[in-house]
Amino acid sequence: MALVPYEEGAGWGARQLHSPWASYRFAGRTVRLKQDWRRLGVAAVVWDAAVVLCTYLEIGGIDLRDQSVIELGAGTGLLGIVATTVFQMLYLETPTICLRHILLYCLGARVTITDRAAALEFLESNVQANLPSKLRPRAVVKELTWGKDLGNFPPGAFDFILGADIVYLEETFAELLQTLEHLCSEQTVILLSCRIRYERDHRFLKMLRGRFSVYEVHYDASKDVHIYKAQRGSRKDDF
Repeated sequence: MALVPYEEGAGWGARQLHSPWASYRFAGRTVRLKQDWRRLGVAAVVWDAAVVLCTYLEIGGIDLRDQSVIELGAGTGLLGIVATTVFQMLYLETPTICLRHILLYCLGARVTITDRAAALEFLESNVQANLPSKLRPRAVVKELTWGKDLGNFPPGAFDFILGADIVYLEETFAELLQTLEHLCSEQTVILLSCRIRYERDHRFLKMLRGRFSVYEVHYDASKDVHIYKAQRGSRKDDF
């Protein structure tokens, strides 16, 4: 799951985490998500890293149309939902195509949204509630515990791998890297959004750089969130 630290009584942030709902505006739509801190803890609330990566997908010029995407540690499902619906705003500049046509046919990605078994029912409910019926077949919620049963996922089959605030527990780092390597082809782009809180987070980045080419592509100073792009090999494509 997307595991991150939390301090009890941390003001507005604590109240937001304990709220039963969280609402955001992405891809021209409102995404309204259930939260359930008491039952599922950190896996059932929206964290800043997910919001920052959603914003990056929406305005960063990344074309996700019909791309095969997998999200790891999805939690509430915000990132996977946005990846399914996001489209590049430059298409709005085309005067000969009506806005309704754009919204219906310039779809986002085909997304596999994953987390551990305990979070799946909650995750599925958010995905179903926030995707229009035409888009629901493009999003599949599926169990994935890093490093286990990887044969359930075709190796190298994804164009993008997304993760928001999944770098936290050091004992999961080896399994996370194993999972990334299994899911990646030479063309796969990994986008990880995270805060760098502790020395162990730097250790993970060092481990990641031992297996992939890693570049920081965005930093949100207001939320202290970094986005890293990783790929096999030594290529550096500009995002």
